Amino acid sequence: MVKKVKSETTPWQEALQGQAGAGPGVESRPAAGDEKALEPDGKNGEEMKSQLEEAEKRAAENYDKYLRAVAELDNYKKRAVREKADAIKYGNENLLRDILPLVDNMDRALEHASNSTDFEAFKEGLRLLRDQFLGCLQKHGVEPIHTVGKDFDPNVHEAMLQVDSDQHEASQVVGEFERGYLLSGRLLRPAKVSVCKRSEKGDPQDCKVTVGDGQNN
Repeated sequence: MVKKVKSETTPWQEALQGQAGAGPGVESRPAAGDEKALEPDGKNGEEMKSQLEEAEKRAAENYDKYLRAVAELDNYKKRAVREKADAIKYGNENLLRDILPLVDNMDRALEHASNSTDFEAFKEGLRLLRDQFLGCLQKHGVEPIHTVGKDFDPNVHEAMLQVDSDQHEASQVVGEFERGYLLSGRLLRPAKVSVCKRSEKGDPQDCKVTVGDGQNN
């Protein structure tokens, strides 16, 4: 006698058999729980939409700030170029304004000299005018370089020649041919000088001093 054995099928096999029995043209549908999971969540959707709108708003604000910064930088560059050009063009305005009274005094001195024979008075007026002019230069940072009797300094002195002198030490400035000037501590023009070179013989008769016309007072 043959005994029948009941075959057991698993759930996934039953699902496959059901699909096969349904025949072609029948689409498989997800279970009821799966359909619920695929439905959109209204609360999460609104939150994502709000976050997206907020991000777009911040992006627009940052772009507007960027455009403003670019415009301000461009205006600053144009203003800097214009100010630099004005500084070059009118940088000496204050100095020239202070020089104009000196020109007026010079005109008065010339007018007075043409009607007077007092040469000493003219000479004194010229000296006062010179002092006034030097005071104007000093007001704007220009100061003379003292030379005669000072040690030779190649940073501010320009040696024109060497002379023998028993009245000066070696490498001391003996005379000044052209006065030098500093502008706020920076060399504006070196002083042209003669420098002492002691005679090897040391004989005072062999020593000679050459002094320029424009010695410091």
